[in-house]
Amino acid sequence: MNENRTHHRGRITAAMLILTLAAAVLAGRLCYLMIVRSEHYSQMAEELHQRERTIKAARGQILDRNGTVIATNRTVCTISVVHNQIEDQEKVIQVLSKELGISEETVRKKVETYSSREIIKTNVDKELGDKIRDMRMAGVKVDEDYKRYYPYDSLASKVLGFTGGDNQGIIGLEVEYEECLKGINGKILTMADAAGVEIENAAEDRIEPIAGNDLQISLDVNIQKYAEQAAYQVMEKKGAKGVSVIIMNPQNGEILAMVNAPEFDLNHPFVLPEGQENAGEKEKQDLLNQIWRNSCINDTYEPGSTFKIITAAAGLEEGVVKLEDHFSCPGFRIVEDRKIRCHKVGGHGSETFLQGMMNSCNPVLIDVGQRLGVDRYYKYFEQFGLKGKTGVDIPGEASTIMHKKENMKAVELATVSFGQSFQITPLQLITTVSSIINGGTRVTPHFGIQWTSADGETVHKYDYPEGERILSEETSATMRYILEQVVAEGSGKNAKLEGYRIGGKTATSEKLPRSLKKYISSFIGFAPADNPQVIALITINEPEGVYYGGTIAAPVIADIFKNILPYLGIPETEEETVSAIRIYG
Repeated sequence: MNENRTHHRGRITAAMLILTLAAAVLAGRLCYLMIVRSEHYSQMAEELHQRERTIKAARGQILDRNGTVIATNRTVCTISVVHNQIEDQEKVIQVLSKELGISEETVRKKVETYSSREIIKTNVDKELGDKIRDMRMAGVKVDEDYKRYYPYDSLASKVLGFTGGDNQGIIGLEVEYEECLKGINGKILTMADAAGVEIENAAEDRIEPIAGNDLQISLDVNIQKYAEQAAYQVMEKKGAKGVSVIIMNPQNGEILAMVNAPEFDLNHPFVLPEGQENAGEKEKQDLLNQIWRNSCINDTYEPGSTFKIITAAAGLEEGVVKLEDHFSCPGFRIVEDRKIRCHKVGGHGSETFLQGMMNSCNPVLIDVGQRLGVDRYYKYFEQFGLKGKTGVDIPGEASTIMHKKENMKAVELATVSFGQSFQITPLQLITTVSSIINGGTRVTPHFGIQWTSADGETVHKYDYPEGERILSEETSATMRYILEQVVAEGSGKNAKLEGYRIGGKTATSEKLPRSLKKYISSFIGFAPADNPQVIALITINEPEGVYYGGTIAAPVIADIFKNILPYLGIPETEEETVSAIRIYG
């Protein structure tokens, strides 16, 4: 009997110990949750009762050099639903489907989703958004948002770029200056009950958005218009695949215009040309990438005779040639086992170096290249900045495609000397020529000038210090003189403009593969020739019929200059150019 009692008391004691331990564990867990994890669970509880909606920040505007707005915002609306707040699901589904042009099935799926918020549609016109808001349907939210808007539609489209559905930059300056333009979003916090229904008259926390900074760029809307008009005219007249134009200040690298015709509509950047709408997803993206491509910066080409400017400058700077040096052109040069022809089949006969440049004579420039030799030519190629990128403030700049020095023999040197067998971008060419004619200092081509806040205060100014000297002022002055003679009495005479001293160089380069017989016609010109304030390069891709740069490209630059030189306040001059033929002929 005693043994049973003892055994019974032992079981009671064990049970009490187990209960005591369990209570201790539970108490410890409660202490842990109430003290150590209290902040975490308090936040979770708060989140269950809070509804958060974003207030989009206005993206900063983009303005041209004169303050003209070329990228801004339009107010649009985002329509969303909160499941627990909807009182009449069928009405909400029918109304939103009809007004927003979305299938009932799509709207129903979102309406029936248990979540804090389901977005039905973004970028809804404000007028329609206001109409839906005025219907006062429980559970339907209409929040104002911003959509990028470009007042000039396609103007400078491949420079400006555009934004996506989240108003984030995708290409061009919009993505390059994303951090400057994007702003900081705000928030609206409202309280909800246990069922997820917003509590009327509850205090609302609001964090105001901060608008992005405005970006002022060097591009001039009026000059861009002149250049685009000229590009489209020659493209239509010559049935060309495309036309690019770059206009910049050779003294400081400010880009005044950059045309890539055909441009695209910035307000509808995803619209494909007629007949290509039904392309597959991958094909569609490939087509869009081509439409958006900035050929001035992203694409390389064989520059042809415009590159003779670089060979001439290197030869003069190194002292291997002078203006009065005599050459003979029988219509070709034999270099090792290659017969390299001049564009003039019968040859130019006896001519000075200056006349050779005016005639755009290949054999003369081949001789200058051979006099320099591979080592010295390559030295100037690097010294002039042609091996690197220009540093322009747009994404996707391509690099020069050039022979490796160890692979550059006499034949390669000969072809490079007159602009063949290698490739550069149009921007690299105009930047290098700018540096050669501006007194001899390398410039950085650019668009960005400054950021300003929404209230007009300057936040940041961009500084572009003068680059390294790439050749002497004396050689620079000689090159300006040579190129003025090219226009005055040489192959660039179709770029003449009464009242102005114009310098420049023509080019006609054959595309690869040569068998296709496709060409790029180009001209680079600057004014005034004695003190360049503006330089322009045009490239015409695959013109039909006559394709010589001096015939079809030079007149376009003359036409552009006729419009923009007075606009820029560059005065006419009555001073006559000196005839190089009389001096050296």
